[in-house]
Formats: sequence, structure tokens, C-alpha cells
Amino acid sequence: MGRLTFSHNVTLDGCVDHQEGIADDETRAFFTRLMDEAGAMLWGRVTYELMERYWPAVARGDVEAPPAMRAWAVALEAKPKYVASSTRTDFPWTNSHHLAGDLRTAVQELADAPPAGVLLGSGTLATELDRLDLIDEYQLLVHPRIAGHGPTLYQRGLPSTRRLELISATPLRNGAVAMHYRRAR
Repeated sequence: MGRLTFSHNVTLDGCVDHQEGIADDETRAFFTRLMDEAGAMLWGRVTYELMERYWPAVARGDVEAPPAMRAWAVALEAKPKYVASSTRTDFPWTNSHHLAGDLRTAVQELADAPPAGVLLGSGTLATELDRLDLIDEYQLLVHPRIAGHGPTLYQRGLPSTRRLELISATPLRNGAVAMHYRRAR
């Protein structure tokens, strides 16, 4: 059985607004390593559209970016990307695919396909997949910030508390902490 790993930036107060995290070479290296280790990426439509607006242009060299950002964009361009959406079916970005049908079945089949598993990067979709009991691991980058606003992680709630086992906690020089948890089953 494949592994579905949820990864996201989060502030100390649970905010997952992409503009609230620290965006530096160290955080990019963290997410690059996760992406490199995964067989595919999985996003919801909103996250896909956010990524689609910027990263393909960086990969093509249409946007000025430091070498580390460009390298990440090129790696992301090559990575298979799957999108769970009930409102959009056309995903023209290179190596992007619509995840159709029953969400539980489609995600389970996707997670089982690549030996390296799938990296999930959408907060709202993570809530839905956690409700379906599909997330195996959590790789959260906790930033030393209190945003004081949302959106927040799991703001739509879960039917029950998820018990997790700590695999590792690695402090970064910028003050963020990379937290790796496995679902306690």
C-alpha cells in the first residue's frame, strides 16, 4: 500500500496562508526534498491554480528568480501533479492530471501507484482526505509567526481526534521547525 503524506506551511496559530510563511532557501530545500522523495503531487483546485499562475513561468525562465527557486520550479514541472476538483477538468500545466471519480477510491489508487507515495499539499483537501482516513504521514513546517487570521489548518473540523507519533522535529536556522509525524493507527 502506498503512502499519502500531507505537507504544509503553518504558523504557530495554525494559519496556512501561503504569504505568512518564511520563503527562503532553507524552506525551499525542505519542500524540494519532500517533492523529490514523492512519486507524485496531489492538490485541490485552488492550490493547483495558485501554483499554476507562477511556477511554470519560473521554470521557463519568464520570471526572474534565484537559481534555487528556478531549480525547484523545473523539478515541479517534471513531477506528476494530480488535482482533485469537481469544478474543473482541464489542467494544461505540464504533467498535470485530473483526479476523477470517487475521491476515496481515486486517492487510494493514486497513493498505491508510485512506490514513493504521494505528497499532498492542499489544506482543504487534507481535511477531506483525513475524514476519509487516508493520510498516513504529516510533514509540517511550523513557522515562528502568529498570523492572527485564517485560513487555518483543519478549520472545517474532523469527526475525531487524530493521534500521531513523532518521527522527527528538526529546527531550521530561520526559526521554523520541520515536524514529521506518522498516523498512530
